[in-house]
Parts: sequence; structure tokens; C-alpha cells
Amino acid sequence: MANSLSGRFLILTIIFVMLAEIFIFVPSIARFREDYLLARLERAQIASLALLATDGMIDDALEAELLENAGVLNVVLRRDEARQLILASNDIQPVSYSFDLRSPTGVELVRDALRRLLRQQDETIRVIGEPVREAGLLIEVTMRTAPLRAEMLDYGLRILVLSAMISIFTAALLFIAVQRLLVVPIKRLVFAMTSYADAPEDASRILEPRASVRELREAESTLQTLQTQLTASLRQRERLAQLGEAVAKISHDLRNILTTATLMADRLDTSTDPAVQRTTPKLVASLTRAVNLTEATLAFGRAEEPPPKLERFALSDLAEDVIENERLTDADALISYGCDVPNGMILRADPEQLHRVLSNLVRNARQAIAAHGVPGEISIQGRETEDGWCIRVADTGPGLPKKARDHLFKPFHGGARKGGSGLGLAIAAEIVRGHGGRLELVETGPDGTVFSLFLPSGVASLP
Repeated sequence: MANSLSGRFLILTIIFVMLAEIFIFVPSIARFREDYLLARLERAQIASLALLATDGMIDDALEAELLENAGVLNVVLRRDEARQLILASNDIQPVSYSFDLRSPTGVELVRDALRRLLRQQDETIRVIGEPVREAGLLIEVTMRTAPLRAEMLDYGLRILVLSAMISIFTAALLFIAVQRLLVVPIKRLVFAMTSYADAPEDASRILEPRASVRELREAESTLQTLQTQLTASLRQRERLAQLGEAVAKISHDLRNILTTATLMADRLDTSTDPAVQRTTPKLVASLTRAVNLTEATLAFGRAEEPPPKLERFALSDLAEDVIENERLTDADALISYGCDVPNGMILRADPEQLHRVLSNLVRNARQAIAAHGVPGEISIQGRETEDGWCIRVADTGPGLPKKARDHLFKPFHGGARKGGSGLGLAIAAEIVRGHGGRLELVETGPDGTVFSLFLPSGVASLP
């Protein structure tokens, strides 16, 4: 129980209440001592007045009885500047301490009370006070401390017992309150987490916030959000795994079909038609890239992106080939293409993979402009720097939508156009990373979009 939240709260409550009672006990016991001494002064005054009323004509037995009832040893009363011994016993010990109750401070009362509790020996003390009802100028008595200490101990014991009862009762009420308000909701939260961990794909195990305490309800709401997102992510991963398996099967069969189409396209080389002779190399190159793409897709389905096969080539030829392929696809001729790459710019990279990157970027730009319905321009620019090569693909399209900007380069989180999957940018970024470079979105807006592709020469070049 001591290791539980409610048990520790119960123990701490008892301790704190007892500490509070101790701070109350000290001034209470000081006040009790003061009242006790004042009561003895008042009784002594009454006894002395009774003696004065008889002009002192009482016997010793009656005088002893008056002193015993007053609880004092002698009484001195000062009236009209005259100090008079009114009552006195025969057995008076030397006075150890004198206490003046006419104007005591709180510190003095507390100090004297604690001192009396700690001193066990019976002593004789003198107590000075003012007579009640102005029956004189001063009254002074001597008394034994044993009865006073016994009364103080009895009073203190009763205070401690009462404090303990109050502490236990208060702690019990707080224990019940903590159980209902904190422990039960926390246990429910822990049970919900454990239950969800056993089957995170089961949406019925997602916690429904019900706590009445604001902080616990916020914790439940946060856990609910986390569970909802995790369940959705697990379902998406499951669908992606199934999709990946299906794509791998399709890519395997598609590779065989494309290989057959490539063999048939090779026969077009024997045609004498000029148009066929002009388009046949483009067709064969496209089929070859399609075969390579299916093979790469099979490798991607095995969570393996093939490493780049580095070789030297002219970037201008590859950029022109990408633009020519997209120009043939643009049936409405809404888009003009430009290539600003120096003829002598030679870089070392995987030409097939870089072709896929530039094709994805240019295709996305073409589709965005075509969907916008306004004529536009796409350009590929290249320049060489001291530490690598920089390639920029710019367009004058409508810009990327917010969803594409928020999930840039993440597959299946929305592409650059409506209905897109986002795979093109994700694949392009992964290929560039495989070359040790980076693909970045430089700017996007109503005036167009610019992507920048950087390949470091330290990675792309070999000694």
C-alpha cells in the first residue's frame, strides 16, 4: 500500500495534519497554562477576601482548607500601596521561578509552557497578577508545579488524541476522494493502454475520454489522439505492404511484356518510313527505361533501392531526351520547354536513375500546367560548382498545393497534382540521396515552382 498513489497520499495526509496540529498544540498548551495560573490567582483572591471579611478571625484548619481549595501555598495582596500577607501555609519551599502575568508576551508564554513540560521535578513558583474587579493593586501567590504539569500533560494528551482522530478521519476522506478522482481514472488509463497494446489495429480499443479531472481528461484526449494516429498508421502500413506485394507481382509480369515489346520494336529499324525511323529509337529507349523501371520496382518492393551505376555522360543530352519525351506526350502543345545546360557539362552519375528523377520533376510540372489550363513553360538548367553539380527544374505553373508542401517527398501522402500519390517525388528524393546529394524545393507559388537537385562531386566522381 505504501508504494501506491493512494497509500502514499494517505500517509502524507496524516503526517501533514499532525504537523499542523503540532503548530496548533504549542500555543494551545501555552494558553492552557496561562488560564490555569489565572484561575489560581482568582481563587486565591476569593479566599483572601473571605478572610478579610472575618477580620482574620479563622482557625488554622480553615485557613489550610482555603489554601488547598485555591491550590496555592500563600497569598499576598497589595491594597492601598500596602503589601499584606493574607494566607500562608507552614510548609513553603524556596521559590525557583517568578512569573508576572500582568503583561506577558506570546513568546514568553510559549517558552515558559514548554519549559514546564520538560522539567519533571516539583518546584515552587511565584505568580504575580492583577486582582479581578479592581479588588487591589496586585495579587501574588506561590504554588507547586507538579499539579500544573499534570494538568498540562493531561490536556496535551487529549489534544493529541483529538488531533490523531481528526488526522485519520481527514485522511480517510481524502483517501476516498483520491481513489474516486485520481486512482480509478489512472487505473482505467493504464488498462486502456495495456488493452490497446495487445491489439493496436483494433479501433474498438481506442480510449474514450471520460475523466472529470481536467488534467486527466487532457491525458486521455492525448492518448486517444495518439492511438487513433497509430491505428491509422498501422492500417496504412498494412495496405502499403499489400500494395507493395501486388506491385511486385504486376511489375514481374509487366517486365516480361515490355521485354517482348522491345524485341518487336527492334524490327521497326528495317522500316524505310522516315517517320518510323525517327521515332523508333525513342520508342526503344522508352521501352528499355520501362523495363529498367519494373526491375527497380521489384527491388524497391524488396525494400532495396539498387545502388547507382556511376558513369560519365553529358547532362545536356539527358536533359534534351527528357524534354523530348515530355513534348511528345503534350498533345495540346500548351507548354514550351527550355534546356539551359552547357554542352561541355559532364557529370558522373547513374544516367538511368537521373533520367527518372528529371522525368518525374518535368512530368509533375507538365501535369500541373495542363490541369491549370493556362499555357506555361518548363526549363531544365544546369551548372557546375566547386563541390558538385546543381540542376534546377523550373516551371510557370500554379504552384504546389498545401498538402503537397506539408508532405513533400513522402509517399502516399498526396502528390503535386489532384489525385496524385506522391510516389514520383519520393522516388526522386530517394535516388538523389543514393547519389549522396539532395533534392530541395526552392520556391513555389502562383508564379511557378522551382526544384533544385545537387550532386556532390566527392560522391559522384571516382579517382
